[in-house]
Amino acid sequence: MAGILDGLFNGISIGAVLLMAALGLAIVFGLMGVINMAHGELMMLGGYTTFVVQNSFKNLGESWFEVYVFAALPIAFLVTALVGLALERGVVRFLYGRPLETLLATWGVSLILQQFVRSVNWVLAIGLALFCLLFFGGLWFISRRADFPRIRGGVIAILLPLSAALTFLTGKILSGTYKLAVTKPWFGAQNVDVTAPKWLRGGLVLGSLQLPYARLFIIGLTLLCILGIYLFLQRSPWGLRIRAVTQNRTMSACLGIPTTKVDALTFALGSGLAGIAGCAVSFLGPVGPNTGQIYIVDTFMVVVVGGVGNLLGSIIAAMSIGAANYIIGSGVVLPILGSAASYVASSEILKPLLSEIIKSVTGFFEFFSTIPMAKVMVYALIFGFLQLRPAGIFPQKGRMADG
Repeated sequence: MAGILDGLFNGISIGAVLLMAALGLAIVFGLMGVINMAHGELMMLGGYTTFVVQNSFKNLGESWFEVYVFAALPIAFLVTALVGLALERGVVRFLYGRPLETLLATWGVSLILQQFVRSVNWVLAIGLALFCLLFFGGLWFISRRADFPRIRGGVIAILLPLSAALTFLTGKILSGTYKLAVTKPWFGAQNVDVTAPKWLRGGLVLGSLQLPYARLFIIGLTLLCILGIYLFLQRSPWGLRIRAVTQNRTMSACLGIPTTKVDALTFALGSGLAGIAGCAVSFLGPVGPNTGQIYIVDTFMVVVVGGVGNLLGSIIAAMSIGAANYIIGSGVVLPILGSAASYVASSEILKPLLSEIIKSVTGFFEFFSTIPMAKVMVYALIFGFLQLRPAGIFPQKGRMADG
């Protein structure tokens, strides 16, 4: 029983991470129908942001290091929200209504982000900042002209290669002047470790159970995110606009709701939640370029099983998938089946009836008692569930639900 409770707690903590990531994905998918394959990489960026904030606070002293988490969370939210906003403005908004193209484009962005964290250095960072300043700054400055719509194509044709050439030249000068000081990657291909502060180490002892403080913190953080999202969607004007556009985009536009701004805000909000999830993930293990790929499939499963855009459904789905993955994959069911087999073997009445059944069930769970095989079993159960309820636990309601 202690093993089951421990596995259930660990599964719930994993489900809490999935739920944080799925909250943003559910909002984006429910509102815009966008399958954002780069959502996992936004989690990864949240983890790397936590690593950078940790190192910055470590240089300030031990007392500052103990509170870096409270700075890392809002900074991770802000960084990933800005990246998500740039992704929506630069790529996704041109592909609305074309889900296959959106999937392929965001998958390409995910590969770019993975390679970015492997290769980013001072030359690349300064070059990106300089290019954005020259190109977008120049575009904004010239857009103040009355005849800008007419000359827009020519302006872009001139600004783009000019900005790229100046950026390339600046990078060559920096590389030649400072050499390894600016060309060495910040992170590289290897994973980086985030050290939890002292108050998140150890665990709460309850009898024979020990509940790690880090996992308790993640569960508490998830509850705060759920409460914050609920209050935002139910009580704020922009939350009301998001719900209206989710229900009926055409009617919302006719009533004067700026749907383009709602799309941008929603994508930024969902991306920010992915950053918070990445911050939480960094306390469970190392962060690397492939961190997002570990969670992206499970996150999509949470959204689909719970029902697109449904908060309660996402909560139930995330907790169920997280607990099932951990309990099956960690093999905590096997000792219980072993005890049952011993009891049956000692009983002359039950042994002929149940011994073969328990033996078969034990062999089944032994086969799936690794994390990869547990995922296979959980996915099979999900696919079977979706055959019965294709729209998830709580189907989407409204005029656009069947559109």
